[in-house]
Amino acid sequence: MQKKFEEYAKLLVEVGVNVQKGQNLVISCPVDCAWFARMCAKAAYAAGCREVVMSWGDELLTREKYLHAADDVFDSVPEWRVRFSTDYAKEGAAFLHIGGSDPEILKGVEQDRLVRSSRSSGAALKEYRQLQMSNAFPWAIGAIPVPSWAKKVFPDCPEEEAMAKLWDAILTSVRVTGDGKAVERWKEHLDTLQIRIDKLNALRLESLHYTNSLGTDLTIRLPEDHIWGGGDGTSRAGIHFIANMPTEEIFTAPLKNGIDGVVYASMPLVLSGDLVKDFHFVIREGRIVEVHAQVGEEKLKAETTLDEGASYFGEVALVPYDSPIRNQELLFYNTLFDENAACHLAFGEAYAECIKGGEDMSKEELKAHGLNDSITHVDFMVGTADLSITGRTHDGKEVPIFVDGNFAL
Repeated sequence: MQKKFEEYAKLLVEVGVNVQKGQNLVISCPVDCAWFARMCAKAAYAAGCREVVMSWGDELLTREKYLHAADDVFDSVPEWRVRFSTDYAKEGAAFLHIGGSDPEILKGVEQDRLVRSSRSSGAALKEYRQLQMSNAFPWAIGAIPVPSWAKKVFPDCPEEEAMAKLWDAILTSVRVTGDGKAVERWKEHLDTLQIRIDKLNALRLESLHYTNSLGTDLTIRLPEDHIWGGGDGTSRAGIHFIANMPTEEIFTAPLKNGIDGVVYASMPLVLSGDLVKDFHFVIREGRIVEVHAQVGEEKLKAETTLDEGASYFGEVALVPYDSPIRNQELLFYNTLFDENAACHLAFGEAYAECIKGGEDMSKEELKAHGLNDSITHVDFMVGTADLSITGRTHDGKEVPIFVDGNFAL
């Protein structure tokens, strides 16, 4: 396992953020996972990193803050927090985010405090998010187990066994076996994604039509100059990086006002430290007009009304049902993994890279091309074993994109 841990840390540093000689690396990590952060820092320095800067978090203290802090705390963000993220982003530092948390750590927290905190942080960190969404700097997200998360995924197992099983599931998902060949496996995986990306871009689709037995019947129009992407990205400095590890998706942006119909989620969603289950949206001219959920409906409604753009969509992502993550037949209760087990959509902000030349456009120019702007971006899963996606080209030709949950291209 030690060899696997070291290989995983090296993979996140050298392939995920692809840290360069002389470049700074900012690592965000829960204090409970400090041992792995140190391993990543060691790998970064071995790769020539100028300095590793740590940003620690503690989910238990975060819960205490939401429960007991003064009420006005949630209406502003200290300037030093804004400057920390934005200044390092502007200078081109790499950002590695190591996740590992209880999916329900904020269960029972007052909803109003969560909403106000999201709005204030979204507004304060808007410049940082814009830089991130336009690939101004390399960034990557990885995750390691913590006991509370492991017990949620494997509730019938003792803690030690649950931790071992979740580690195995995570390492399988990121193609780490301990033989030192994870980088080679990732190269092959990226090549496969690129073949499908090229096929989709060659089609120049006008729209996509989703249907399945859950009740999804959704038409998504795409911007005329949209671009499909996936796998690795490229920063403005020309550095290749992989934002999500694992990643199985190919994605683009929808036309902001071009979505109509109903879409049902195929998996639960962890939202603001709590679970939302069995939910669906009704959408008209791109806007979410109805939100329904068996569990967590008010939380979901709050997230879709954080700002004007939160009720519109920013991402369309294609993931085969027959994927390494889905084939493990696990619900991770973690979006990083669950979104790579099924096709998904995201309400909120769109990625600038999804429009030709978008990374060099202003917010106003991106909006003029039909992309959504928001302080949030929330992925939720819609893929099923019987999902059908039919593409329509600008000349009216219909092309099967997904049949029975998998790529037909």
